Amino acid sequence: MTQHYIPYCGVAPTPGSIKWNFDPVLLAILAAGACAYALAFWILKPSERAKLSLHPIAFAAGWIFLVAAFISPLCNLGVALFSARIGQHMVLALIAAPLLVIGGADILVARAFGRDGRRLTQSEIIAAPLLFALALWLWHTPAAYDAALRSHVVYWLMEISLLVTSVLLWRCLLRDRSRNPGAALAASLFTALQMTGIGALLAFAPCALFTVHFTTTQAFGLSPLEDQQLGGLFMWLPFGLILTIHVIGAIAATMRNAEQRPADFYRSVSR
Repeated sequence: MTQHYIPYCGVAPTPGSIKWNFDPVLLAILAAGACAYALAFWILKPSERAKLSLHPIAFAAGWIFLVAAFISPLCNLGVALFSARIGQHMVLALIAAPLLVIGGADILVARAFGRDGRRLTQSEIIAAPLLFALALWLWHTPAAYDAALRSHVVYWLMEISLLVTSVLLWRCLLRDRSRNPGAALAASLFTALQMTGIGALLAFAPCALFTVHFTTTQAFGLSPLEDQQLGGLFMWLPFGLILTIHVIGAIAATMRNAEQRPADFYRSVSR
């Protein structure tokens, strides 16, 4: 890492110098986002809130995790450890994004652009897992990842694109599971396979790939390769577990739909 440049989250820390990130601009943007959701929720009628399936507690939990990902010591620790940066990305993709979708943030954003937001088009169902996979693989290639720790602009391109594509993915996995469980199941299986692929590549790579961490991991008792292997496992195992649970739910929804269709057909014929 060039000595004259300080990454957005600060200089690479040692175990005794890990810092929180209280960037006032970031805090203002995060506060504005929470206020925008609260205002959009407040102006809706109670009947419309129920119709849109908005769950403000889920949104609040997701926003707390989103805030924690960027202001907690995890941000600063990610400058030293690849595994910590992966941990930050997993908080965004695995915890914050699905909670924001359950909270209905995606619906309110869609309504701001004059769309319903509750139903996904066929192109959205296809694009969501592909865009998430593209962002994930792109930003965890050595060149792009190293660039993110050498430029504030590239760093925020990485974080915002990962968050947005994670929300799009969970829209596909959660919003269409009851109406179109087959598509949700396919998206979940595809995501599980590509997450397994990138996690395995990182965990079993014969050498360290990310030059920005070549001199920053030793203070934490890890070699660059061990840190990278740990990051690969963080990416592989938690996502695999959560997607396995989702796959089971999608299969159950598919079976219920298959059982319901003959019953609906016979009821329509008997009328």
